[in-house]
Amino acid sequence: MKKIVNDPELVVEEMLQGFVAAHPNDVKQLPNTTVIARKDAPVSNKVGLVSDGGSGHEPAHAGYVGEGMLDAAVAGEVFTSPTPDQVFEAIKAVDSGQGVFLVIKNYTGDVMNFEMAKEMAEAEGIRVQQVVVNDDVAVEDSSFTTGRRGIAGTVFVHKIAGAKAAQGGSLEEVKAVADKVVANVRSIGMALTPCTVPAAGKPSFVLEDKEMELGIGIHGEPGIERKAITTADQLATELTQKVLDDMNLSSGDEVAVMINGLGATPEMELYIVNRKVSEILSDKGFKVYETFVGNYMTSLEMAGCSVTLLKVDQELKDLLEVQSKALAFRR
Repeated sequence: MKKIVNDPELVVEEMLQGFVAAHPNDVKQLPNTTVIARKDAPVSNKVGLVSDGGSGHEPAHAGYVGEGMLDAAVAGEVFTSPTPDQVFEAIKAVDSGQGVFLVIKNYTGDVMNFEMAKEMAEAEGIRVQQVVVNDDVAVEDSSFTTGRRGIAGTVFVHKIAGAKAAQGGSLEEVKAVADKVVANVRSIGMALTPCTVPAAGKPSFVLEDKEMELGIGIHGEPGIERKAITTADQLATELTQKVLDDMNLSSGDEVAVMINGLGATPEMELYIVNRKVSEILSDKGFKVYETFVGNYMTSLEMAGCSVTLLKVDQELKDLLEVQSKALAFRR
């Protein structure tokens, strides 16, 4: 295993310390927790937003903490859900009296632990709502989930729900717009190489030199097919079509596009994929409202990418345009 770490058991703790040291004017770490929160949390008269996830997906989720997006992110161990007590501490830290909204990716541990934390918070009189993101069209169930997995489409939920909260939306209004995003966002990913969890010390799966896997999950869960590596255009065509097959789009509809790197894919290659995705959408009569290319939801050092499409209406476009000061999503 070649990684720039000290003790494999301390990677999350030391990462969070380094993150706060790099951004001391923007974020803080709650004492004795793995929670990264806005420096000014709780923000008066605003719904608080909390998201979670096992570490290894950076910049998710701490990178999306900031004005216009999340108020706090709870880091689990690598590819492992944070515990309910850690989530509970995050909820308390961002509650200003307007309620707290939870953004949860659809993995069994995340859903269970967040729902337990929600019950703990409600027992103390904190109003809590949630959304479960399940944008991955690749598989219906996996080793980590019941139902579809939550992957890069989660970033659009962070952005749009966060914008609604920043505008003063109520807890119910934030939930309504988050539900709208989940209903209209779809993704699929692929991998060229595996990744290595530091504590395991070996790759989580094996791919041959000329082999790729379609539909793989962000924790290395099995996808839908292993096949010989194809050209970027062929790959983009297959991924885009699988997403479109699961969406209800009509000619003239507008979409936001995210071409997401999984950690070890050069931006050069991501833009080559986007070139073809953009061409396909145009040929089918769909309008691209905005495109995001880069590392948004990674899987350690996995080489590969995912394609996400979000069908947008005027409300979603307006919320995408709201200013964000989140460290990994400034606009």
